[in-house]
Amino acid sequence: MHIKLSPEVVKDLKKIKQKNVKLSSRIQKQLYLFSINLKHPSLRTHKLNSSMNNLWSISIIMSIRMVYKLLSEDKAYFIKIGTHDEVYN
Repeated sequence: MHIKLSPEVVKDLKKIKQKNVKLSSRIQKQLYLFSINLKHPSLRTHKLNSSMNNLWSISIIMSIRMVYKLLSEDKAYFIKIGTHDEVYN
């Protein structure tokens, strides 16, 4: 799976890397797992409800999610990262 990050996600990842190196490493690990198997159990991949049309989510840690849209069978575009409330509202 090829991964593309929105400018907002890139900006957020830079902030996270400066503030929390452990979380930054976990994000890299989860994105790697996603790239080789988007259904890996630790990602807890799930489709979001109808109000978030054609969007999916993966878990980084219990409190942090990343939301993405599938562009094709082998391309995903990540558009948000944050807590449950931040990404789903």
